[in-house]
Amino acid sequence: MESKMDGTVGKALNVLEEVASFGRPVRFSDLLSTSAYPKATLYRLLQTLTNQRILSHDADSGMYTLGIRLVSLAHDAWRTSSLAPIARPYLDDLSAKTGETVHLAQLDHAQVIYVDKRNASQPLAMFSEAGKVGPAYCTGVGKAMLAYLPDDQLAEVLAQQSWHRFTNATMNNETALRDELAAIRARGFAYDREEHEIGIICVAVPIRSERGRILGAISITSSTLRTSLDSLEEFVPLLRGTAEKIAAQVQNWRFPDTNTTA
Repeated sequence: MESKMDGTVGKALNVLEEVASFGRPVRFSDLLSTSAYPKATLYRLLQTLTNQRILSHDADSGMYTLGIRLVSLAHDAWRTSSLAPIARPYLDDLSAKTGETVHLAQLDHAQVIYVDKRNASQPLAMFSEAGKVGPAYCTGVGKAMLAYLPDDQLAEVLAQQSWHRFTNATMNNETALRDELAAIRARGFAYDREEHEIGIICVAVPIRSERGRILGAISITSSTLRTSLDSLEEFVPLLRGTAEKIAAQVQNWRFPDTNTTA
């Protein structure tokens, strides 16, 4: 049955994510201690993923790691499904003109995935890097995208947020965030006021299709030790121009806008 097949695929993906979450080679016993699946089920799923080369298993050490086939699939996904290849020259230009950290992100269900990044001329240590997933409700790129989602999609995404308070500035409830999203729509760009990491601030704008569909977001990020939000705000016109250029290229390439509304 289709639902049974979907369930098996879903379980396998959960196991794959669990292996990845350790950030290192992991033994079966480690996985079993955290897995929601019984021993026999977990072993079967690991065997399937290993047979398909999505995972790699070292018989000598007993360790599981992400497989080379997964790396190939990830590269293909980055090349054909992300904004990164299209946006690359525009991010390079934006980085050169600002000298600050530039992020490119897309919305992945209720989270943000950073698909590309340019480091500042004086690099900063921060959470984000290409391929990393972060919260949508307390990052500049996340809020820039959430602000322009259709009401039904926004409600679904907000229902999945963790509302964890990362810093004293984190908005940790839906009411506060909805007020912030309304303010973002009014001014056309988002701030990160040290909401995810202490000392890290940014301005961000959405990348939208001609019909208003959210394609992604870009941000310029810096540190309170170096600059201020007022200074970063001076880059907003340049940021908007970059977002418009990326959107135009995306629409001409692989992302047809299926939104039938004007």
